[in-house]
Amino acid sequence: MKALFTPFAIGDMQFEHRVVLAPLTRMRTEIGDVPGELMVEYYRQRASSGALLISDATTVTPHAVAYAGAPGIYSAAQVEGWRKVVDAVHGKGAKIFLQIWHPGRQAHPANSQGMAPVAPSALKSEEMAAIRGANGIEEAPLPVPRALETAEIPYIVGQFKAGAELAKLAGFDGVELHGANGYLPDQFLQDGSNQRTDAYGGPVENRARFMLEVVDALVSVFGPKKVAVRLSPSGQFGTMSDSDAVGTFGHVAKALNRFDLAYLHIVEPRIRGYLDLHEGDATAAKDLRALFKGPIIAAGGFDGAKAEAILKEGSADMVAFGRHFISNPDLPERLRRDLPLTPYDRNTFYGGDHQGYTDYPFAS
Repeated sequence: MKALFTPFAIGDMQFEHRVVLAPLTRMRTEIGDVPGELMVEYYRQRASSGALLISDATTVTPHAVAYAGAPGIYSAAQVEGWRKVVDAVHGKGAKIFLQIWHPGRQAHPANSQGMAPVAPSALKSEEMAAIRGANGIEEAPLPVPRALETAEIPYIVGQFKAGAELAKLAGFDGVELHGANGYLPDQFLQDGSNQRTDAYGGPVENRARFMLEVVDALVSVFGPKKVAVRLSPSGQFGTMSDSDAVGTFGHVAKALNRFDLAYLHIVEPRIRGYLDLHEGDATAAKDLRALFKGPIIAAGGFDGAKAEAILKEGSADMVAFGRHFISNPDLPERLRRDLPLTPYDRNTFYGGDHQGYTDYPFAS
C-alpha cells in the first residue's frame, strides 16, 4: 500500500489519506472579500472522504490586505460565505482548516482602506502587492511600513483571536496560523525584518514572542489539536532573512510543543512562493522533526514520488500539494491510481473567474 493512502489521526479527526490541499491564494472572493458560490464549488471539487483541506490565506482585518480578492474573516457576511464552503467540504466527508493571516508589511493601502502597512520595524518588502487598477488586477510596489508601537501589539493579537472566534462560528475544524512567507508573524520572528529593542526584538526568545502569543490566543478559542502553524525556515519570499535560521526555527519548533498543536506545516526550501528554486532533497521537515513532537505536514514542490519518499523516511506525516491540486481537483484519486496529471496554467492562478479555477477536468 502507498504511504500516501494509509490512515492517519490528529486528535479526534480521522483521515483516510495523507494528501492535503495546501493553502492557496486564489483571489476569487466577491464584494467585501466574501467567499461566494465560485469558492464553494472550488473547495467542494477538491474535497474527498477523509481528506484535510487548508483554506486560502484569510486576513483578520480590512486594514491589512496584501492581495485584492483575498478573503477575510472579520465580518458577518464573510462568516456566512465561509460557512457555505465548510458545509460543502463536510458534505464530502472532509475536514477543513482556515489559514488565518495578517500580511504585515506586505499589505497595501489600496487594498486596506487607505491604511499604511504595519510591521515590527520600518523595513520595506521588495515584493509586489496585487491591487485593483483600471485594467483589473495590477501589481504595485509596497510602501515602507510603520513600525508597531509596543502597546499596539496586544490589539493585533486580539484581531487574530477574534478571527478565530468567527472561524469557529463558521464551522471550521481548526485554524492554521500563517507564520510563513514573510507575513507578520514571520516578520517578527526573523532578524532580517525585526530590529526592535523592546520585548519583541533582539534575542530569538523575544522575536518569537509575537507568534507564540498569537498561537496561545488561537488555542484559547479552538483548544488543543485544532490549531496549527505554517513556517518557511528557508523562505526568501517577502525579502526575508535571518542570521541564524537553524537556531531561530529550531527554537520556535521546540517552543510550539507546549501547545499540543494539530500539526506543524513546513515549507521545503526548494520553493519561493509558487516558483521552483532548485531540486534536491527535502530538508526542512527532516531537520525540525527531531525538535517538534507533533504531526508534521510538508509542502513545496511535491509530486507523488517525492511525497511517498518523505513519508516513508518518517520526516513528515502528511504532504500538502498546491499547484497540482489546482489543476487536478481529484488529485488524491489520481495519485492513488497513478493516473496522469493535468498541467496547470500559471496565468490563471490569481484572480479572474471560473477559468483555471473550477473548470479543470476530473479523471474519467
